[in-house]
Amino acid sequence: MIRPLNTQLFGSFTLSTMGGFFYIEAPAACLNFNCMLILLPVCRNLLSFLRGTIQCCSRTAARQLDRNLTFHKLVAYMIAFHTAVHIGAHLFNFEFFMDAQLDRNSSLLPFILSEIGTGDNASFLNPIRTNETSPTIVMFTTIAGLTGVVITLALILIITSSMEVIRRSYFEVFWYTHHLFVIFFIGLVFHGFGRIVRGQTAASLKTNRPDVCADQFEDWGNNGSECAVPEFAGNPPMTWKWVVGPMILYVCERLVRLYRSHQKVVITKVVMHPSKTLELQMKRKGFHMEVGQYVFIQCPSVSRLEWHPFTLTSAPEEDYFSAHIRIVGDWTQALYEACGGDKTEPQEAWKLPKLAIDGPFGTASEDVFRYEVVMLVGAGIGVTPFASILKSVWYKRIQNNQDVFTKKIYFYWLCPETQAFEWFADLLQSLEGQMAEKGVTDFLSYNIYLTRWKETEAAHFRVHHEAENDPITGLKQKTLYGKPNWDNEFTHIASKHPG
Repeated sequence: MIRPLNTQLFGSFTLSTMGGFFYIEAPAACLNFNCMLILLPVCRNLLSFLRGTIQCCSRTAARQLDRNLTFHKLVAYMIAFHTAVHIGAHLFNFEFFMDAQLDRNSSLLPFILSEIGTGDNASFLNPIRTNETSPTIVMFTTIAGLTGVVITLALILIITSSMEVIRRSYFEVFWYTHHLFVIFFIGLVFHGFGRIVRGQTAASLKTNRPDVCADQFEDWGNNGSECAVPEFAGNPPMTWKWVVGPMILYVCERLVRLYRSHQKVVITKVVMHPSKTLELQMKRKGFHMEVGQYVFIQCPSVSRLEWHPFTLTSAPEEDYFSAHIRIVGDWTQALYEACGGDKTEPQEAWKLPKLAIDGPFGTASEDVFRYEVVMLVGAGIGVTPFASILKSVWYKRIQNNQDVFTKKIYFYWLCPETQAFEWFADLLQSLEGQMAEKGVTDFLSYNIYLTRWKETEAAHFRVHHEAENDPITGLKQKTLYGKPNWDNEFTHIASKHPG
């Protein structure tokens, strides 16, 4: 839309005179707003600060911060949609601009408006200056055109590489192309500096009122006419005002991450668990954590640009922090080999790779001890946050005899195969034995489900069903086969804890 600088009736005047402009400023305003929001959900340190600040007032509001990536994706969809609308409007507008130049009829207002500024006067309205000008040339020779093409290409690459199938199978492609957001924002800030969207100046509106002079365009500037030739100017760029604040916040976020990445991290122990699960026990000066939190890990010898999130499996009461990493991709495989996972002899400490840690960051699991009754459900390696919770329970309730607000924990763990149980079963066995010794067996109820079982496991189940300990996990609680009936489980727990 071409509108006046002071937003009087000239917007509707140009719509009727230049052939029915498609509005480009409405989607542009929506783009500005969404581009202001897109960086905020990925400022992890800002979210952690907000979570700690809001939590004392409202747990529900704090939990909304855990949906930051969902919000980030929704904002990205809106940016993609409004970009398509904005581009479509520009394409239609350029068709109308071109038609106004080609139809050289002095009895038509669009042609008269297009002729303004053809001489030395720079006060033009139509960016297509002659009937020989190609819209393609305008697209690639103006600031607005060039930046528009660049940010559109960057956006297409970012969105297509963010599809789940690519993100899961080719994470590096997703990771590297996502950093095109730097080019996107630079182009976005400079996009409006070409001032291709133009409007009538405030001074000109006093001598040429669109509602009065629209029908008198043949007499504009003549002696005796009340309507002077209108003057136009490019509308000032506005996008930078919307995005400069979030961009500064994000730069501060990256500086904090850079500072943390240079803090020394010492690997104190490396444990190779069955089913290709690597446990790293680490220490860093000044590191403090809560149950269920996660960190981002970078291994410079593998990749200086890649950071991957891992849930902490240690308890706050321990003098180290640990993460269990399942080997499922190129990066985790390279880390596994760097830590000596593919070697039979123990790796010497000085040969272990250097790591950088960013975090810890909070999740909803932090709130676990704020509730009387807690239900924990994990699947496969997704059980890692509950390792931290159960260890902390062991320290608080069993070892130190602390009185915790939580009175009952129901724990469900679903695994596709028996190997996945092995690294976590030791912790459960220890908890089981300690709870029996202290006489608090009712505090933790746990159910382990084997969702994909073979004939050999079925035979074990038939032979050892009456045995005291489970043949697979070694726990007193027997392994269950198949998947839980959640309706029954929820009904059972609700009946035990009314209200």
